[in-house]
Amino acid sequence: MSRPNVRVRRTRALLREALVDLIEERGFDRVTVGELTSRAMISRAAFYRNYRDKYELVEQIFDEAMAEMTAGGDDTRTSRERWADFFRHIDAYHRLYGALLGRKGSPWFADRMRSALAAMSTAHLPGRQPDALVPSVISAMFVQSIVWWLEHDRPCPTEEIADRSARLIGAVLGEVTR
Repeated sequence: MSRPNVRVRRTRALLREALVDLIEERGFDRVTVGELTSRAMISRAAFYRNYRDKYELVEQIFDEAMAEMTAGGDDTRTSRERWADFFRHIDAYHRLYGALLGRKGSPWFADRMRSALAAMSTAHLPGRQPDALVPSVISAMFVQSIVWWLEHDRPCPTEEIADRSARLIGAVLGEVTR
C-alpha cells in the first residue's frame, strides 16, 4: 500500500484535530460533517474524497492502530510488545480516544473497539467465538484500562499500562483454564 501524499495526510490531520475539538465541545453524536469541514478549514468535497462519513473517519484511525498491532506473519514482537505499541498509538492520539471514550464520546465507538479487540483475542483462544464470554470480558477489560489511563491523564508509561492490563487479562485467562 502506498503512503498518501502530503495533501491527503494534512487533510486527515486537520479533520482528526477538528473532530477531537468538536467532540470535546458538543459530543460525538452532535458533530456534523459540515461542522468538521468548517473547523478543519477544508471543503466538504475534500472530506468526501477521504471518508464516507464521520464514522468512517473514526474507524480508519482505529483500524490503523489494529493493523499495527496485528501485523502480518513476519511480526516477531511478543504479545506484550504489541500491546505496548497499541498503547503508544492510544498515547499519540490520546485526545481523540479520550474524547471518543469519554462522557461526551460515542457508545458506537466503544462497542466497535470492544468488538475488534474481542475478535483479535479469539485468535489466541482456540475454540472460542468473538461473541463468547471470555473474549468479550477480555476486550472490555482492555477498553476499561484505556479509559482509566486516559481519564487519569496517563499516569504511567505506555509499557507499564500495557503490562498491567496484560497481567489482568492473564489472571482472567488463568481462571478460565483452571
